[in-house]
Amino acid sequence: MVSNAPTAADRPLAIEARGLVKRFDGFTAVDGVDLTVPQGSIYGILGPNGAGKTTTLRMLLGIIDPDSGIRRVLGHDRPHEVAHAIGYLPEERGLYPSMKAYEAIAFLGALRGLPLKEGRARGKQLLEENGLGYAIDRTIRQLSKGMAQQVQLLGTLVHNPRLVVFDEPFSGLDALNQGKLEKMIRALAAKGTTVIFSTHVIAHAERLCDEVAIIAGGKVPFAGSVDVARDRIRPQVRLETRASDGPWRAALPPDARHEGKLWLFSLPESGIEPLLRALIEGEAGILSLSIERAGLHDAFVAIAGEAAARALEESPEELR
Repeated sequence: MVSNAPTAADRPLAIEARGLVKRFDGFTAVDGVDLTVPQGSIYGILGPNGAGKTTTLRMLLGIIDPDSGIRRVLGHDRPHEVAHAIGYLPEERGLYPSMKAYEAIAFLGALRGLPLKEGRARGKQLLEENGLGYAIDRTIRQLSKGMAQQVQLLGTLVHNPRLVVFDEPFSGLDALNQGKLEKMIRALAAKGTTVIFSTHVIAHAERLCDEVAIIAGGKVPFAGSVDVARDRIRPQVRLETRASDGPWRAALPPDARHEGKLWLFSLPESGIEPLLRALIEGEAGILSLSIERAGLHDAFVAIAGEAAARALEESPEELR
């Protein structure tokens, strides 16, 4: 059965940015960034601390203006015109300590045009649905850091935005709450909401994203699907043979390296079939053979370089 569902490339764009540049006191924080984010997709901006991720998001949202370049958000050149349809969770978390949890959610919704009365009702409902019903009447100062982060997250979503922008949303969350957030992001995309988030953590981007932009030094050397990024590196073949030598060795690619009877090499351009024939005809005695695609980490190294990869791994723990 042939699916008629539109691919990411066929869908209208929720975000389009061309040639975004931003300088601060002579320092170029963002240098010619291009992004296209299809509606209903999960899109990750992946890079180390200081790469330009937050500045890029703030330009897209209209919090700051680019020095040059264009941006269109939900079809509008002025992001403020569609602020009511956007949910934004900034990297710097902050709620009024004296507010009750449900009131804080309602307040954040009101900033996006949601009536306070409706926001209070939705706030209580969201807290109940997300296992925080016991905290409805607690003030923010009475909540743990993780619980307060969840309240702010729910406040980002209370007005049912069409586009949600998260800046380092997994920062400071324990493994359980990271899993809950991943589930929530998938649920948002499943109902057609566009989700864009920045992260230092490759695993989150690899598990969640349809597409990613890799950013380093204010530039985007790659933007596209996760699969295309991984395909920048040829799959690796792991072969174990019974025989240690024979005419079949001539069929192995030049980069083949071995430890005893275990061989490791890149998948040949011609594919695995010609090599299999040579191994069988040469009586190599195949004990095991596996083909492994490169992970997003290896792709990041190949695209952004070793220095950017090290910076990614050395990001402060609280931002992981």
